[in-house]
Amino acid sequence: MTDQRSKAVRFAELHRTGTFVVPNPWDAGTARILSGYGFSALATTSAGLAFSMGHVDGAQLVGRDETLANARSIVEATHLPVTADLESGYGSSPEDVAETIRRAAQVGLVGASIEDSTGEAGEEIRDVAEAVDRIAAAVEAARAQPFPFTLTARADNFFHGRPDLHDTIRRLQAFAEAGADVLYAPALPGIEAVKAVCSSLDKPVNVLAAGPVLERSVAELGALGVRRISLGSALPRAALTAVLDAAAELAGPGTFGFAKSALGYAESNALLGRS
Repeated sequence: MTDQRSKAVRFAELHRTGTFVVPNPWDAGTARILSGYGFSALATTSAGLAFSMGHVDGAQLVGRDETLANARSIVEATHLPVTADLESGYGSSPEDVAETIRRAAQVGLVGASIEDSTGEAGEEIRDVAEAVDRIAAAVEAARAQPFPFTLTARADNFFHGRPDLHDTIRRLQAFAEAGADVLYAPALPGIEAVKAVCSSLDKPVNVLAAGPVLERSVAELGALGVRRISLGSALPRAALTAVLDAAAELAGPGTFGFAKSALGYAESNALLGRS
């Protein structure tokens, strides 16, 4: 608990000044690799976990137990603070969300995000009041921990094709009022939208490294008011790209060029063998 508390304090303090990147490993191996590159914290990725299990993301095919087991393996593979992508909290009621936060703390996590999406086709985004009740329950469970558990509230309008910036900001403000520590709206359509979100909130904002955000540096995003930058599914998608390229070469010309640029066996073993 002492170690978890110190990580939690460090993670919370990261949001107070400056801007930092929190990369998203999807298993213990990638967590160990990323831990050696000077990052201040790591975050899990629901998409990366789903892909590794042969599932599509966002379809409620990965449950709470599997998600938290994956999170535990990442926590145990790194000395860094770890926050988790806990989707919409794995349950229909606010109490289900609260239980998810309590169990997240038990596996060693020091933070988590809860989103307002449903995972249901046709009704992707929850009613504001319902979403706020779920965030409030998550906040209450987070505050009950014997360390500062950082709760991130996520508004998923743009992620699910609802281009309503006004409603997105309204939701984030309501989540902040409910006690969320960090606010997050993935897939914002442009830098002006990023600026609008940051200027409308008095709490730290996380942005996803995607779309127009990719054209700006960490320093430039920090100047806009961004405090945290996450990669979401970018790293597992980069890995999938490498596999697809290799498969296309093998199935097409039948050559092995992809293997020539791959890490060597001994180098791979040494990389994963680092403490």
